Amino acid sequence: MRHTPPRVALFATCLVDLYRPTVGFAAIKLLKEAGCTVVVPEGQTCCGQPAYNSGDKADAQDIARSVIALLEPYDYVVVPSGSCGGMIREQYAALFAADPEWKLRAERLGARTFELVSFLVDVMGMTGVEARYEGMATYHDSCSGLRELGIKGQPRALLATVAGLTLAEMEDAEVCCGFGGTFCVKYPDISVRMVSDKVERIRATGADTLLAGDLGCLLNMAGRLQRLGHTVRVRHVAEVLAGMTDAVPPIGEGQARQGGAR
Repeated sequence: MRHTPPRVALFATCLVDLYRPTVGFAAIKLLKEAGCTVVVPEGQTCCGQPAYNSGDKADAQDIARSVIALLEPYDYVVVPSGSCGGMIREQYAALFAADPEWKLRAERLGARTFELVSFLVDVMGMTGVEARYEGMATYHDSCSGLRELGIKGQPRALLATVAGLTLAEMEDAEVCCGFGGTFCVKYPDISVRMVSDKVERIRATGADTLLAGDLGCLLNMAGRLQRLGHTVRVRHVAEVLAGMTDAVPPIGEGQARQGGAR
């Protein structure tokens, strides 16, 4: 009996589309190496998380309906972001608690939706990558990926197989970086203090590279690192695992992002 590769929809996310398309290309490369047929459905929009977090339930529901309808035909949905993946997997069903039809559709899609590295390890059984990265890296566990989706050991397991890479764990790796989506807009002073504390934890490791699986966190931390004059390179974990670090400069290089504005 011939094995049919799973048909995977890549939900690229707004931040990847606008700020770091290389992350999307890296995700496609990794998924193909894992044996998947990858489709990037046209008509992708935001997952609706900003509206949901701001209490705009009506708009969040409208966005969720369009996302569900777009992604339903595929075997799996893979997202290179724990926060957006968590929104689709965990929060869509809650949005439709009073609508049985859409709640069921949301639950069915949620059960087939995974963050990228979790999918590679937990679903496709990937145990290693053919990539090289010279340096010492530290890894930040994003809040949504860790707490909503249980992503902790998976990225570290694959990073351990990257030739030339040494991983140095930072203190409080599981503590929020202060981004939190709309949190950094509502509470900028608290956000900047949190990311400043995170920067000190990063520097204490002696690592020359910071990795994470959420672009929002990475933009936030890269901005603060740059603002404070630190030269730590910042990259999405997919770029390193796919061996695509030569394709684009580190995140935030030559730019200032949130967290670096003060």
